[in-house]
Amino acid sequence: MNAMARNHNEDMVRWLKEIGEGSEEAFDRLYGQVVPWLLPMARHLLGDRMEAEDACHDVLLEVIRHPERYDPERGTVEAWLAVQLRSRCLDRLRKRSKIVLKEEAEPIAGFGREPLSRPEETVLARMQGEAVRLALGQLPGLQRRTLAEAYFSSRSQRELAEDWQVPLGTVKSRVRYGLNHLRKALEKMGWA
Repeated sequence: MNAMARNHNEDMVRWLKEIGEGSEEAFDRLYGQVVPWLLPMARHLLGDRMEAEDACHDVLLEVIRHPERYDPERGTVEAWLAVQLRSRCLDRLRKRSKIVLKEEAEPIAGFGREPLSRPEETVLARMQGEAVRLALGQLPGLQRRTLAEAYFSSRSQRELAEDWQVPLGTVKSRVRYGLNHLRKALEKMGWA
């Protein structure tokens, strides 16, 4: 890290400490520094400005509530905030996809279901689903379980960490490694 970036991070670390002591001015300074790059990142991930603003709001509320959760040993303040934002965005995307799937699963009374795609698309989707199931079966047990819980349950990674009594970073690492191994397994099967 160059001297300018180090000084910038040191300022942010100081602001976090001051936020923990109740300083509104420190929060305003941090807010002014991070929102200009957090908001576009959230908007890119979510594709919706209002949801992006909500995700940024959630992250900044967490900063106000628990500024002490920042660990300088694990990276910069910006990296810490970016990881939190990404996690919040992924939680929102998972929740959004579950709502859409639930709506699709409930046909309107009196109306038949319209086919969602052509037959070849349906077959391809089933083949891809089967490939993912086979690839999941090749993962080590903890990674497989973590991926299944992270993507198919309604719990966040933080909730999983609390339930399993492991650090949040452990859950995040299992997800990251699991996805990496899943991608490699799918590539071996020809699903690049």
